[in-house]
Amino acid sequence: MKIVNYFLLFFIGTIFSARTQTSVEAQNLLELTSKQMGNYENIEFEFSYILNNRLEQINQESSGQVTLAKEKYKLKFLDAIQLFDGNVLYTIVPENEEITITQADEEEEFGINPKELLNFHKDGYDYYWDINQRVKGKNIQFVKLIPKQKDGDVVSLLLGIDTQKNHLHKLIEVGKNGTVTTLTIKNMKVDSYLPENFFIFNQDDYPNYFINN
Repeated sequence: MKIVNYFLLFFIGTIFSARTQTSVEAQNLLELTSKQMGNYENIEFEFSYILNNRLEQINQESSGQVTLAKEKYKLKFLDAIQLFDGNVLYTIVPENEEITITQADEEEEFGINPKELLNFHKDGYDYYWDINQRVKGKNIQFVKLIPKQKDGDVVSLLLGIDTQKNHLHKLIEVGKNGTVTTLTIKNMKVDSYLPENFFIFNQDDYPNYFINN
């Protein structure tokens, strides 16, 4: 009996140790990636966005483009343009010829918030080492994030990281309602030349648009 008990204690201890090491390794990779991408003056990429819920028979696919420079960004997604100058957010909908102006702390949910791509993982999650894949010659290591708070809408997140460049490649979110949202980054460019007024809203570019503020 003592031998059995000793074996069980050793086995449990080994599992706990491995889980701890794996969590630290996963967190270190996320921090390394966040730091690497945060060091760039600007980042520009295209992305695909897929929302799928088999139970509800919903499958929506769309694509977009974003340019991100520290806190500022310009996002083209879902037939709209979002321009954030660091303080004010402009949501421009050409189809309706309408512009909505909100302050930074009033930002509405838009499917993707570029500012959060590099930092949202820092609080409120446990980290776990997950699968590794080869994607078009890239080594993609996935890290699984489990929310510490169980009363939210998210079951888990998977972040796929290109370990050669320490760049974010894919984000998969699994919701409690069965919805799986997948964002895949493509054609990333860093430290490109941007005009000084790139993130500045110019009302003259949108004559006859209704402005809602």
